[in-house]
Amino acid sequence: MNIKLSFLFFIFCITLFFSSCGTSKNAIYFNENINDRSYLSNLETLEPIIQTNDLLSITISSINLEAAEMFNQQNDAAAKMANNSGGLSSVSGYLVGQDGYIRIPLLGSIKAVNRTKKEVREEITSMLLDKKLLIEPIVDIRYLNYKVSILGEVKDPSVLTIPNERISLLEALGQVGDITIYGRRDNVTLIREVDGVKRIHVIDLNSDEIFQSQFYYLQSNDIIYVQPNKSKIMGASEFKQWIPVILSAISLAVVTVVTLR
Repeated sequence: MNIKLSFLFFIFCITLFFSSCGTSKNAIYFNENINDRSYLSNLETLEPIIQTNDLLSITISSINLEAAEMFNQQNDAAAKMANNSGGLSSVSGYLVGQDGYIRIPLLGSIKAVNRTKKEVREEITSMLLDKKLLIEPIVDIRYLNYKVSILGEVKDPSVLTIPNERISLLEALGQVGDITIYGRRDNVTLIREVDGVKRIHVIDLNSDEIFQSQFYYLQSNDIIYVQPNKSKIMGASEFKQWIPVILSAISLAVVTVVTLR
């Protein structure tokens, strides 16, 4: 009798253990054995590539202020951009059209798609000098709609507008309140569009290899999706949610019956 009772009590404890606990290892960022180390950033990947529908602020200055003023009149293209508070703000700038070009007064059409800001800036400067429109022109280009989207098992899923045009994956997760306890840190999905093709990459935040990854820094229009873990998926079903309780009740009832015999 005591052997049966001990065996049933053991089953009861095991049932409670597996039904209530999760794997803490999967909730840890990077490698738990990580030591003091240095990681070299690939600065070449930080320069974003201009895509269609990007909205650019182009400011041209010169020693002749009046001559430069005509180039700083933003075009009529306008876009609705989501801000961090969830509202919409109207902004205007040079919109990269579906043909990949922007249009600047007196300069005409300039190809922008699949190029960096530096390349476009150098071409505009060269055109201003070749056409003798300005003396010692200075061209500055910035994104007006540099944004990344964070979805899935995070505290506050959001579309983030990035004013300084540089943000790491870890910074972005921090701005949305971090991954919840139900999120998979070993299988974070990054969706990035390159040359019109959406590419999917899987990132393991349980590993310190993220510091050497080309996806450590995000690019404009990147989408990050954090998948739910098994506990969250099972909890989504009302019936499955009650399975641990039912098993525990059955185990307790069996133990009680054996004890009263």
